[in-house]
Amino acid sequence: MSNSNVTARTRTNEVSREEERESEETACPECSGNLVMQGAETVCQDCGLVVETDEIDRGPEWRAFDAKEKDEKSRVGAPTTNMMHDKGLSTNIDWRDKDAYGNSLGSNQRKKMQRLRKWNERFRTRDSKERNLKQALGEIDRMASALGLPENVRETASVIYRRALDEDLLPGRSIEGVSTSSVYAAARQAGVPRSLDEITEVSRVEKSEIARTYRYVVRELGLEVQPADPESYVPRFASDLDLSEEAELRARKLLQNAKEQGVHSGKSPVGLAAAAVYAAALLTNEKTTQAAVSEVADISEVTIRNRYHELLEAEQGLPMA
Repeated sequence: MSNSNVTARTRTNEVSREEERESEETACPECSGNLVMQGAETVCQDCGLVVETDEIDRGPEWRAFDAKEKDEKSRVGAPTTNMMHDKGLSTNIDWRDKDAYGNSLGSNQRKKMQRLRKWNERFRTRDSKERNLKQALGEIDRMASALGLPENVRETASVIYRRALDEDLLPGRSIEGVSTSSVYAAARQAGVPRSLDEITEVSRVEKSEIARTYRYVVRELGLEVQPADPESYVPRFASDLDLSEEAELRARKLLQNAKEQGVHSGKSPVGLAAAAVYAAALLTNEKTTQAAVSEVADISEVTIRNRYHELLEAEQGLPMA
């Protein structure tokens, strides 16, 4: 028998013995049940036998009974996030010239902290790609805040922009245009869409550029963005107009009936939602005007009137003109 065969067989035997030892360590010596760690003890799940005690407890040394108490006692940093160019892993120096006790710093200390802030900022953005990302994520956060979008939409928009940057989609396009398109796409993916006019109001680029860049980003990244549902606009419009829950439900029924009749095809989702909210307010005897709905939805009164009549005709089952 050759030496290589002997060596291979020896290694196989060693591996099998290690596997047996591991299985024995994870099995209860009494009933062969599964062992689990509970604090500083190893306990059998089946028979409750305490196999080992006084082990190292890798959990915190404190207890918390609610989320607030847990946040107060926890001493670790915030979780990583895509909404910051360095994912929140770098050090931030507070802009306030105060120490840990809230006392103001002396003049020498203030100068020192100013220098540290300057160098810290330079080290955080070491190349052009990081400076680009920092500017874009700041734009995304600003626009999302102005539009009242939740944190998950900001996170998704940040991921979309990072993908666009990694796949080299920015040459020939502005940072503001791609970041605005990312917000628009993320809001639609999350089911909290904003109209293109609303997006344009908080953006620093023109509407035509936003639409063009949005189509390009969605196509190149292969994003799955469903057409905006008119019903997704109804809660926000109804809330801004102080309408009741009954009116909101009535508006949803109008839109659902319009979908069944095929009225929604080729129509603006925002215009349909605004008309449904206006019609529902009238049907439930709540005070509102076309001008008020037009201002909230950022859509013309003519569009609201046209869609309003179409929704009522669809509900009554009349043929469309």
